[in-house]
Amino acid sequence: MQYRPLGRTGLSVSVLSFGASSLGGAFRDVNEAEGIRTVHETLDHGVNFIDVSPFYGLTKAETVLGKALHGVARERYYLATKVGRYGNASFDFSADRVTRSVDESLQRLGVDYLDLIQTHDIEFGDLQQVIDETLPALHQLKQIGKVRHVGITGLPMKVFTSVIGKTLPGMVESILSYCRYELNDTSLEAILPAMKERGIGVISAAPTGMGLLTERGTPDWHPAPAKVRALCRQAAEHCRKRGFDIVELAIQFSIAHPDIATTMIGSASPENMRRNIEYASRPLDPEKLREVQAILAPIHDHNWPSGRPENCDPLVGGESLFPSS
Repeated sequence: MQYRPLGRTGLSVSVLSFGASSLGGAFRDVNEAEGIRTVHETLDHGVNFIDVSPFYGLTKAETVLGKALHGVARERYYLATKVGRYGNASFDFSADRVTRSVDESLQRLGVDYLDLIQTHDIEFGDLQQVIDETLPALHQLKQIGKVRHVGITGLPMKVFTSVIGKTLPGMVESILSYCRYELNDTSLEAILPAMKERGIGVISAAPTGMGLLTERGTPDWHPAPAKVRALCRQAAEHCRKRGFDIVELAIQFSIAHPDIATTMIGSASPENMRRNIEYASRPLDPEKLREVQAILAPIHDHNWPSGRPENCDPLVGGESLFPSS
């Protein structure tokens, strides 16, 4: 396993990390014992960064992860969770709520401190409140040792630049972006130089696009437009006919960028995580990459709206969900 620095946090994180949303049943019903074995298997193979949230499974993921980490030496892993999102349409970025949320997460996870606390999907909130209220509250928790570092997460690229551009250096120590650095969408690349210049660590999640780049395909709730789904299915079928799994290519492509500290993938299956880690240890095949990117070229950087209209990126390759004024 390779490791990279997460910005200026001092954390050296595995290039492949574990997204624990899977423990909350985001993609399928999960057997708790199997989920716990998956966490142990993942740690045993060199992954040292785990991300979770109270939103995943409505606290189930944190609860199962806490059971999995019981008795595991604290120095073996870095632990991140989030505040602000508590249901599909339940958001609260107030100082009081995020402060209580950290205490609740610490209890469920069974730890004394978090290595990283992150605001969850800030595009659904008032960005000015995140700047003026949420981040200062989290930094107060940093001062008393409950958290070590503070970051923000979201889907639209503009939320990162909007918040970071209005905060003092050090207020945002990391960003977590998902579905924006993968075979069909590399939008994240545009802001990487600015993040590197500011010493902000970059976490990229969902290298398979939350199921887009898999043979199984997307769950029913997936927001991608029909054209994106169709061409991703075509790419996955091409890989199958060529004798390899598109997930392998997706992981290898995503971890290859040196300015992305870690790429997060989740599964509640020990076998799947062993396979993902094995994929990450192999070199990227340029010929396979060219073939798949050619199939996906018509939908490159196509996206979908997420959050409040004013926080969304300009829509590429789809019909807006918001009526024009």
